[in-house]
Amino acid sequence: MADAAVQNNDVVTEEESPEKKSRRKLIVIAVIVVLLIGGGLFWWHSTFTESTDDAQVDGVLYQVSSRVAGQVIKVYVEDNQQVKAGDLLLEIDPKDYQVALEQAQANLASAEAAAIQANVTVPITSITSSTSISTTSSDVQGSQAAVAQAQKQVQAAQARIDQAKANAIKSDLDVDRYKPLVEKDVISKQQFDAAVAQAAANRAAVLEAESTLIAQQEAVRQYQQKLAQSRSQAVESVKNGPQQVKAQQARAQAALADVRQAQAKVDQAKLNLSYTRVTAPTAGIINRKNVNAGANLSVGQDLMTIVPLTNLWVTANFKETQLERMSAGQSVVIRVDALGGRRFHGKVSQIGGATGSRLSLFPPENATGNFVKVVQRIPVRVDFTNFEQEDSDLALRPGFSVTPDVTVK
Repeated sequence: MADAAVQNNDVVTEEESPEKKSRRKLIVIAVIVVLLIGGGLFWWHSTFTESTDDAQVDGVLYQVSSRVAGQVIKVYVEDNQQVKAGDLLLEIDPKDYQVALEQAQANLASAEAAAIQANVTVPITSITSSTSISTTSSDVQGSQAAVAQAQKQVQAAQARIDQAKANAIKSDLDVDRYKPLVEKDVISKQQFDAAVAQAAANRAAVLEAESTLIAQQEAVRQYQQKLAQSRSQAVESVKNGPQQVKAQQARAQAALADVRQAQAKVDQAKLNLSYTRVTAPTAGIINRKNVNAGANLSVGQDLMTIVPLTNLWVTANFKETQLERMSAGQSVVIRVDALGGRRFHGKVSQIGGATGSRLSLFPPENATGNFVKVVQRIPVRVDFTNFEQEDSDLALRPGFSVTPDVTVK
């Protein structure tokens, strides 16, 4: 019976052996397939993908500084506090800037009043100039008429002199004729005396007529001087009138320029007043806050740093041997170490203009004779393509280490 049992066991072993062999074959085939698939994927990834672990998230760090001097009256944020764009960060005492604004507004009102006065004076000056030209022209005509009349009076005075002289000569001849007659008592003494008196009167009339002529000649001279003066004034009015109008127009324009200058000072005063309220230029997290209430600030003094949560990108330092088929626009898968390998999508935006060593503070000098060829790295900028959806929780931070995979096929 024992021999029979042994024989039965041998039969069972011989029957199970093909099944085990079949399973072993399937396992070997599966392993080979997995290895082939893995090798194919590795070949595909290594051939059509370039990757580097020398990469990090970058962003612009916003340095918040004071644009005006003054004393801080209140600070509204603390370190590591998240803020939105436009949030109030701190306030500077605005009293000095309110006074400066009121002074600028008063100067603006004064300049506007002066401009109104200057502009109103322009048409007045124009009318005055036209009136002056018309008046001086009338004065010239009046002076010409006065000169002509005075000259006629001179002629009349000259005629009266001639007449007076003729009368004087006649009366003198009468006296000469009456003198022997009165001596012979042919005529009366009274007639002779009358002739003598008439002769004296006629001589006086000659002197009077000559004096009148001199006076009339002086009047002519005076009227001629007045005519010359009127003509000079007329020429001056014609010449200077438009210039006076232009001068007044220039003063009006200068007054308008003063208004614009005063308005600019008002605008500047308003800006300075608005600068007393310091707001966040972008959304982010507050860091390096070094200001507290009561501090006296100077212009340009750094107050805090805002680390942005948006407008981020990746700077990946690829080896120069990886750049042969890399170009702008290629898609990138970005894995973030700090987020457990969380994936983001992006694209190559720019390839740097020089290697990192060449851009360093002390670039290597290979002309010393001790040259060792080292593979250099080029910074490549990668922009996120679906940032708002993939980082809706604002988890990314500048400085995070990432691993970008660039598809270069």
